Amino acid sequence: MSEQPVEPDLRPPADDGEALQLLLEGVIDLEGRMLDASNVTLVGSIRCGDLAADCVYKPVAGERPLWDFPDGTLAGREISAFLVSQATGWRVVPPTVLRDGPFGPGMVQLWMDGDETVDLAAFVRRDDPALRRMAVFDAVVNNADRKGGHIIPMLDGHVHGVDHGICFSVDPKLRTLLWRWAGKRLPEDAVAVLERLGDELRGDLGEQLHEHLTRGEVRATQRRVTELLRTGRHPEPSGEWPALPWPPF
Repeated sequence: MSEQPVEPDLRPPADDGEALQLLLEGVIDLEGRMLDASNVTLVGSIRCGDLAADCVYKPVAGERPLWDFPDGTLAGREISAFLVSQATGWRVVPPTVLRDGPFGPGMVQLWMDGDETVDLAAFVRRDDPALRRMAVFDAVVNNADRKGGHIIPMLDGHVHGVDHGICFSVDPKLRTLLWRWAGKRLPEDAVAVLERLGDELRGDLGEQLHEHLTRGEVRATQRRVTELLRTGRHPEPSGEWPALPWPPF
């Protein structure tokens, strides 16, 4: 009698490299849908060899057209936000890929189990360095929807941000709960990151973004970085666009 194959001991990814490998090559097993999401957002598990984790899958076929984001896909904007996040070194966005899935091409992102003991309404008002980095990141990508529920404090103190489908507009659309530092000088470490990011946007990172965004959107991202460096300050609400997302959580 032939022996039954032994199942490998499954483990979560040890780092972002393993996470990206898992997301790109793994088999997705869908388990449900997040009904409060405005676009089709599916959750499940993903497995590749001995690697396994939970994931979020947003198929392009499930996206609702948006009049103010007529070009490209929301999935393309999600992966663009991840590319910018990685370039900053801040790891704001969890590992994210664009790949084929059970319902066609879409965004697949590592699910993050946040610290459920954190009171988000109080947390978003803190003078927290991780939140401040996220505020700078949101200014770069022109995030039009930084709600409290899109902020995930982790048990180790790291803070992730999710849901970046409506970023990178050529028009100023920053809507966020993170206005605590509006008008204040940027931290020196953020200035150094922005200087490096500006160079990368004119090089390899810019070319990567062109695969998902229009050239106008990439140029607008470059201009936002240039403006942040010129002023040396966090942006302030323009008054031409609602400053806060609705609902805020």
